[in-house]
Amino acid sequence: MSLSLFNPFKDMIFDEQFCFLTGDLTTEKMTVYPQWLMNHFKFGKDRIEMMDKSKSYHYENLQLPCSPRVKKAFEALEEEVQKAYEKGYEGMAALDEQILFLWSGRMVYGMLYYEMQYEYGRLMKRGENFDLSAALRERFGNFHLMMQSIVEPVSFVGKKPWSIAVFPLKYSEDIFSYRDDTINLLFQFGVNGFGFIACLQDNGIIGEKNKDILEKMHGHVLHPLQFEELFARFHYSDYILQYKAEYKIEERANAITIEAIPIVATAERPVFGFWDEDIFAQLLSNYWSVYGIQREDILKFQKPPLSFLENPYSKDFILPENIDLPF
Repeated sequence: MSLSLFNPFKDMIFDEQFCFLTGDLTTEKMTVYPQWLMNHFKFGKDRIEMMDKSKSYHYENLQLPCSPRVKKAFEALEEEVQKAYEKGYEGMAALDEQILFLWSGRMVYGMLYYEMQYEYGRLMKRGENFDLSAALRERFGNFHLMMQSIVEPVSFVGKKPWSIAVFPLKYSEDIFSYRDDTINLLFQFGVNGFGFIACLQDNGIIGEKNKDILEKMHGHVLHPLQFEELFARFHYSDYILQYKAEYKIEERANAITIEAIPIVATAERPVFGFWDEDIFAQLLSNYWSVYGIQREDILKFQKPPLSFLENPYSKDFILPENIDLPF
């Protein structure tokens, strides 16, 4: 390509003097998590752990080196999202999905950046080289290219690379629910008023798999238990997905277009592997533990798995107001 864009995963460049997004030399920084969000929910001084649990940071201290134009672009994005946030579900649902992709992608990529830096430093102290598999280099490189669409002539055509679902959600006023998976590029966000789930590089296939339940819950204000179960379904669907996401990336007129290639199963291998209720119950119990619901409560002998989204016999949607547990 004649339009040469920065790819940190090519030479594993995560030095603090280079902009995380464009590779430009810089002394500027921006927070991984939006400042207004940390101020609103007062979690800036809370700690977040790295994946191996041996190091943690205060949220407010997580910062990305960025060029002035990248910082300005994200500030404009934050202003738009904050205005939508103040309007609740209707405001967030009205946002273009690419804005939600970039907004959630900033946080997911920010944590990925820190994981790369941390692992590099850890291995260097042991005299070992830091590297990633070819598959991870490709996945993260594609994700980084998509994130550059906020400042570079990168656009999406045809099928989009993500699955994003936004829905009404009821929480206590001071509750803020957030999870991400930096390796699999997943994101979950919920507050009083709305929630959304994003699979940032699945080519829409996980959204399609969960289309039925998304249609059933349309028009209802979800209970937090339902929100957690929905994310668990998305998360486990990603785990059993048997095909990697691939893209048609083209350069024309000094601009790049990205089109997600539809995932199509073969006779020998379905799109998704076997859904193991045992493994799913363990995952779901991690999300429901705050309610005291354990794996053995989800899977009981000669009974269908516990669900707060669907009646296990009729498959009808369970009305949130019928769930007798706190918000």
